[in-house]
Amino acid sequence: MTPEGPLSRFALIKAVLGPIMRLMFRPQVEGAEHIPGDGPVILAGNHLTFIDSMILPLVCDRQVLFIGKDEYVTGKGLKGRLMAWFFTGVGMIPVDRDGGRGGVAALMTGRRILEEGKVFGIYPEGTRSPDGRLYRGRTGIARLTLMTGAPVVPFAMIGTDKIQPGGAGMPRPRKVTVRFGEAMEFSRYEGMDRDRYVLRAVTDSVMAEVMRLSGQEYVDMYASKAKEAA
Repeated sequence: MTPEGPLSRFALIKAVLGPIMRLMFRPQVEGAEHIPGDGPVILAGNHLTFIDSMILPLVCDRQVLFIGKDEYVTGKGLKGRLMAWFFTGVGMIPVDRDGGRGGVAALMTGRRILEEGKVFGIYPEGTRSPDGRLYRGRTGIARLTLMTGAPVVPFAMIGTDKIQPGGAGMPRPRKVTVRFGEAMEFSRYEGMDRDRYVLRAVTDSVMAEVMRLSGQEYVDMYASKAKEAA
């Protein structure tokens, strides 16, 4: 691994930014022992604001890989290069999710990460919550766990929406909590990753755990639809 390799960059970023973020946000981490020390695992949780994807990798002992918009790494100039270096360093894999095959590309990327025995982070809502409530999960999370056999560790971000209200502007110093639940496994549904009823049942069970951990009000509709209606 070269000094500019992803793991080396992750170690550097965590060493430099970890203390700063702990000072600013005083993250209280609960249930981290539920994350297996090795092997594939899916971390699935709520998504309140942009900074969630910065805090999650920095509070986990293992590197968390996750899908992000390719626009985060295609910016121009010094700012664009710094953003690309940071986000790929903390574990973001850029995917064009707006194209016709964006969903398939994201799913296949997640499958590859898990088959390599790594940690894959996902927000089943598919986008940030528009109002702080928890919205219906997309079934990609269910397909991933059924295709790979990887356990799902649900998690909840609590208070990050107060750091960056509306998902924009400079982050405000404020205490946050990252709460992990017990690992969930769905081996009883092995081979049923194309059954839409099974996919919905698995997804809903994961979202129920996320709701329990976060204490959020649940809305049985997709967050993207709520944003379109606003």
